Amino acid sequence: MAKNQKIVVVNDKMQKNYRYVLSAPVGRNFAPEFKPELTPAEMLALGVFGGRYLRDYTKEFPASWFKKAKFAADKAEARLNYFGIKASLPLAYWQKKGWINENDPRGWFQWYCRYYQGRRLGAEDERQIRRWKAMKRHVIAIKNNCRRGDASCRPRQRQAVLHWAYDSRHF
Repeated sequence: MAKNQKIVVVNDKMQKNYRYVLSAPVGRNFAPEFKPELTPAEMLALGVFGGRYLRDYTKEFPASWFKKAKFAADKAEARLNYFGIKASLPLAYWQKKGWINENDPRGWFQWYCRYYQGRRLGAEDERQIRRWKAMKRHVIAIKNNCRRGDASCRPRQRQAVLHWAYDSRHF
């Protein structure tokens, strides 16, 4: 392990003694084709995943991410999402589709949070970035079918791409 690298140990409801290395600077040195428009902290403050994501494992990430985060008390609440609409599928669906990797049992956003913090996983990073890029078709659909800034046009699709770090408030 290089001198400036840090090991993170995770103990939460879904991972026990999971360890990973932070080998890149926070928020930098992303793959050239990966250009998310929002940071994890911005996404949490805007309202994503009905306020369910990251609630039980905030210690893994900077406290600043959670100062403005919108969290549900119990079950996901669509009203907490930026567009006020449900746009997520249950984790069981993601698992059935094979979209979940053992390193990130909560899915893409967990991967993104860890990637943003500096974890790099080679082939898994490439797979997740391909999935992120595939969401661009939804961005294009919004741009092709809605007036710029019309939040009432395709709100579910806008919320869905917001979950993938595309800032759908502005297109």
